[in-house]
Amino acid sequence: MTEKATLSIDGKQFELDVYTGTENERSIDITNLRSETGCITMDPGFGNTGSCFSSITYVDGAKGILRYRGYPIEEVAEKASFVEIAYLVLYGELPNAEQLTKFSSALREHAPLHSNLRTHFSGFPESAPPMAILSAMLNLVSCFHPEVLKVNVQGEAFDRTAALLLSKVRTIAAWAYRIANGKPINHPNPNLSYCSNFLHMMFSEPYQEYVVSPVIEKALNLFLVLHADHEQNCSTSTVRVVSSSRANLFSSVSAGVCALWGPLHGGANAAVIEMLEEIQQSGRPVTDYINMAKAKNNSFRLMGFGHRVYKNFDPRSKILKKQVHDVLKELNKEDSLLDIAQELEEKTLQDDYFVSRNLYPNVDFYSGILMRAIGIPLNMYTVMFAIGRMPGWISNWRELHEHKQRISRPRQIYTGETTRAYVPLEER
Repeated sequence: MTEKATLSIDGKQFELDVYTGTENERSIDITNLRSETGCITMDPGFGNTGSCFSSITYVDGAKGILRYRGYPIEEVAEKASFVEIAYLVLYGELPNAEQLTKFSSALREHAPLHSNLRTHFSGFPESAPPMAILSAMLNLVSCFHPEVLKVNVQGEAFDRTAALLLSKVRTIAAWAYRIANGKPINHPNPNLSYCSNFLHMMFSEPYQEYVVSPVIEKALNLFLVLHADHEQNCSTSTVRVVSSSRANLFSSVSAGVCALWGPLHGGANAAVIEMLEEIQQSGRPVTDYINMAKAKNNSFRLMGFGHRVYKNFDPRSKILKKQVHDVLKELNKEDSLLDIAQELEEKTLQDDYFVSRNLYPNVDFYSGILMRAIGIPLNMYTVMFAIGRMPGWISNWRELHEHKQRISRPRQIYTGETTRAYVPLEER
């Protein structure tokens, strides 16, 4: 039996349904609030608004929990490949051997890009941001595969569309990097794994095949797994809003790329590196920047600290921190930026200002350093995030269509001028 909540307004009482999720999350259903009461809710940023029912990802920010389809992030990060996790997020269950082989084969099959697309890559100016190229090329690629412009959420049509997108996004990213840097493109190698193939397309040179270190491949795989989905964040919500108009998958995720681009979302990992470089170049002690972040009248902020959802440690940051050390050890590298990052973490965790506000290091804090160690250039960091997040975007697009969710149409409270008469130009 559905629980009820009572709303009292203008001397009248209205009963609203209360729903409880499988993890005991509770929601008050206000679907008919405006039609029944004439009122709307006000929730700028939608921090207290549920936009959908979803069975994909569970996040408990207070406890630092992240689960894909019920599987804890700590377990899948340690044991699973990105291809396995993509399948899990897409289809709800981990693949058996036969399903994994078929899915992996589909990813290999769809990796190449149409030869005509090279001209379009070359048309971008050298200074074009890779995220702009990625968003534009996703829509363009779909034009060479007109079948994906239809909305199919079941059967072989969906399977093919999902695999095509997951595979081609890494080829688009690698080609964008190569052409922007005046390098010859590298075609996909069907004998390589998902992550190894991407590294090959990024870094192989004529007559010098890129040799993929197992540690580097594991690090990239981990990065992608940790970013596969994260509930109703800004970009995923954008994908759902666009999808609600019954837009096709490629146009919807292209919008997601644009939402991810911002420095408060996917661009945060690059912003962390820029901040660490600023601290390094200044020669000033880390404590100066910590004090600047605490000062009320100073606009400086520590990037990579705190999270809109997590009020505890971001579980992904703990996993990434260890991986960063493993990669640097494998490469026999020392990174002065990592030293600064560690000092920042150590001092902020001992500072009541940050602890009392739950400003702990988040996933962006270490993911930027990991990308730097692998050799990914700074302007490609957010593109890497987009590649990792693709399974989540696809799954949310599919789920919305399966639920036949109505088109998104938020309301507003108007605060502008009331009715006034038009004044002719000569009288103004």
